[in-house]
Amino acid sequence: MKIPITPVMVTGSTGYVGGVLVKQLLKAGLTVHCPVRDPAKESKLQHLKDLDGSEKLKFFKADLLTKGSYLEPMKGCSVVFHLAAPFITVVPKDKVQEVLLDPSIKGALNVLESANAESSIKRVVMTSSIAAIVTDGTDCEEALKRTGKMCNEETWNESATETFNPYALSKTMAEKSAWAFMEDNDCSYELAVCNPSFVLGPGVKVFEGSESYAFMKKMGDGTYKKTPDISMAVVDVRDVARGHMAAGFLPSVTGERYILNGANTNILDMGKVIFEAYPDYPLPSSRIPKWLIYCIAPLLGQTRQYVSRSVGTNKDLDNAKSLRKLELGEYTPLAKTLNDMFKQCVDNGFIPFVESKH
Repeated sequence: MKIPITPVMVTGSTGYVGGVLVKQLLKAGLTVHCPVRDPAKESKLQHLKDLDGSEKLKFFKADLLTKGSYLEPMKGCSVVFHLAAPFITVVPKDKVQEVLLDPSIKGALNVLESANAESSIKRVVMTSSIAAIVTDGTDCEEALKRTGKMCNEETWNESATETFNPYALSKTMAEKSAWAFMEDNDCSYELAVCNPSFVLGPGVKVFEGSESYAFMKKMGDGTYKKTPDISMAVVDVRDVARGHMAAGFLPSVTGERYILNGANTNILDMGKVIFEAYPDYPLPSSRIPKWLIYCIAPLLGQTRQYVSRSVGTNKDLDNAKSLRKLELGEYTPLAKTLNDMFKQCVDNGFIPFVESKH
């Protein structure tokens, strides 16, 4: 893969996935422009400044919803990686537009419009999600019955609404808006979209507020010791960064979307994997019957629609296209993803240390 020496820009650089992408870009010798809300807030930037090669980082003030704020950080860049978007799965009904839809859709269009005003930009890589492809296992099973194939990049999410998985709706609408923008405008650059599954694996630090780290904490502190039969598609954060770099620099990969997915698994099986390395922790070890979860769902902050569609169904996605066209070779084994992240959480005290009994 031939990587240009020109600078690149990364939105969402201070986040979980963004930090690992920035780390890999710096390792490749690139200058990385990082637009952030407040460049003066050192505490939000220190984990990036601690990376090897951080002398090639440049920080700029910008905001997703402020038009034109990305023009300055884009100057001289050849590739824009647009990762910034809210990842929040529980949002009050009256806040969906403000918290999810506006930042996702308007933010993406703000970046695309700004890129069209900067002649040096040749490619934009946008982070979408498998949530723009399917909402849950029911979508996957219905697609399999209908087409005889696992869900792939040809599939679009048609089940999410503002009241049922609004996060998935935000990802779907944002990605569709991006493709429509490219169709409707004479853009001077090309677009590629990455659709990662649920991202796990070690970040450049423990991101305590992220959904991914919150999930891993619950895996290790006993919260999920008894768990529903929920299928999950999981990808290593390091593979997500590799996929973005491939989408940014390989020839003949633009104009398409790519599922980044390392494993189709479930919570109980992930618990068994971690147990092999950490047998003293209260990891997931048994299943709660679907009927019981269905009855108490409202008490757990979930809808019965979610339980009906997600528990006991298989969320399987096809990653063949990303392996082939993005030349990823293979995805990180699930055990390495889980154990590396679990170790990071224990070492940093995010998951309470448990003395070995063995």
